[in-house]
Amino acid sequence: MELATLSVYMCGIFGFVSKEKINATPVIIDGLKRLEYRGYDSAGLAAVTSRGIFMRKKAGRISELEKVTNADVVSNTAIGQNRWATHGKPSDKNAHPHFSCNKKIFLVHNGIIENFKELKDKLIRQGHKFTSDTDTETVAHLIENFENKGASFEEAVRLALKSIIGTYAFTIIHADNPDTMIVARNSSPLLVGFSDTHKFVASDASAILPHTRKVVYLHDGEFAILTPSDFRIATFDRKAVSRGHELIEWSQDEVKKNKFPHFMLKEIYEEPEAVENAIRGRLIIKDGLAKLGGLESVENRVKRLNRLIISACGTAYLAGLTGEYMIEEYGGIPVEVEYASEFRYKKHKFDAKTALLSVSQSGETADTLGVLKEAKRKGVLNLGLVNVVGSSIARETDAGVYNHAGPEIGVASTKAFVSQLAVLSLLGLFIGRQRDMSLVMGRRIASELAALPGKMRRVLKEAPNIKKLARKYHKYDHFLYLGRKYNYPVALEGALKLKEISYIHAEGYGAGEMKHGPIAMIDKNFPSMVMVPSDSIYEKVLSNIQEIKARSGKVIAIATEDNKEISKIADDVIYIPKTLEMLTPMLSVMPLHLFAYYIGVMRGYDVDKPRNLAKSVTVE
Repeated sequence: MELATLSVYMCGIFGFVSKEKINATPVIIDGLKRLEYRGYDSAGLAAVTSRGIFMRKKAGRISELEKVTNADVVSNTAIGQNRWATHGKPSDKNAHPHFSCNKKIFLVHNGIIENFKELKDKLIRQGHKFTSDTDTETVAHLIENFENKGASFEEAVRLALKSIIGTYAFTIIHADNPDTMIVARNSSPLLVGFSDTHKFVASDASAILPHTRKVVYLHDGEFAILTPSDFRIATFDRKAVSRGHELIEWSQDEVKKNKFPHFMLKEIYEEPEAVENAIRGRLIIKDGLAKLGGLESVENRVKRLNRLIISACGTAYLAGLTGEYMIEEYGGIPVEVEYASEFRYKKHKFDAKTALLSVSQSGETADTLGVLKEAKRKGVLNLGLVNVVGSSIARETDAGVYNHAGPEIGVASTKAFVSQLAVLSLLGLFIGRQRDMSLVMGRRIASELAALPGKMRRVLKEAPNIKKLARKYHKYDHFLYLGRKYNYPVALEGALKLKEISYIHAEGYGAGEMKHGPIAMIDKNFPSMVMVPSDSIYEKVLSNIQEIKARSGKVIAIATEDNKEISKIADDVIYIPKTLEMLTPMLSVMPLHLFAYYIGVMRGYDVDKPRNLAKSVTVE
């Protein structure tokens, strides 16, 4: 099925079916709070009770929903959702859940129904009354319509799913079937968790972790029926599906803030650990090798490659740009990095010696998944670099590598980015040692990679100084970020983070391109953040700094320790330890993450939930 053609971010879905009747509202609201980073324009819940279905929904954050949901609601079946608005502006009426005319069928939805207008017009002609502006409501009425023709609840849902075109995760309850919940998935993540007394459904493992680590992931084109005593999966064509439980590898503690005021700061401080987890068990230093177990099944095919295409979006795309330098310089094969959102619409020319590497933190990014499926149809070797076990990209690829960064709750990606860089450096070493890389160079890369987390912790000790710089610069409304070679993508990443978190206009450029336009913007009110480590292009970047200073521009330099020269030129300097040039981005990006974080906080913004953004893009 072709993916939808509107932009949407992942909403948060949570629900449960229980053997016991409990006060449902605190359970649902707690689950939604754990998913709030996936959508926070509005929130709502519905629970089956002895008097029918209780529902509350409200525009705004979950705190607004709590204000109107103060009663005990005794139920054993309930659903809820945090919304990121697509069809219909954020409002009470457009918040989920949505319901049928008879107010017996209630559902929540993540995704887009492409043919909703056609379906809605037909339903209106048949007498259905709509109360919202959303595409989602159409499905509730469609299920009711099939029931009116004699279909059972389960069959009506199946027929409705067969009628709609789009991407979705649905959770559906029915007043006349109080012990039953039906869930369905197509290109939008959904998993079911199992405890002794409850079955939980969620769009993300973080909501289920307080209750259980035992889960089943739904696949595209499947729906499941949950009751207190039963769990069944089937395809939309009634074929039964048998699938065993998996264990979530994350712990509940990993999705808590602990001592930190924000998840973003916690995750920045977890960056050294994220690199440790990415390289753990994957380095054989004495032999100068990277051991990537996920690629063993295709090792001979990788050895024959003469072209690698990296497909990604957002921060993962910037990691891919850095990986391009790594793999071309040390792996010895040409690499192309493409925005998945654009690459899907190009004319592709693949051959047997081409591989596609899909990079995505969530493993659910719609555009990246779309490129993967297209490449799969053409018989290309499909590799993946994802963080979430059981995700769509992890299942669709021929082979791949998990980055094991743990859950990332902050919307702005930080630790996932450095862990992606770590895996890409491992891949460069892996491919390079298959080809012409010497044992000496292999050992050097492996040794420096092993030492990197310790050096990253040294960068974190600079946080108080970076905070002081953020205070100095937080009132500026424009920034230029510059870097060359390996640090060109880092400049893009730094500018992106500042934009996401503080809403400051920031532009990232290759330092050599500054004279081709951006230098026109430089004056005393337009500071520049410049990556200038002591590497192969140090002198070139130093010249760029001189050009900025000649035009009264302020410069913050990210420089290598013991570089005394730079402090005489730049207005401010943040120092990082020396490492191999290819590994420098994992050090140089950390001050940029901290700088963006502190400025966002100082400007009074919720850095974990920046406006207009949510964590994952699951529909194009």
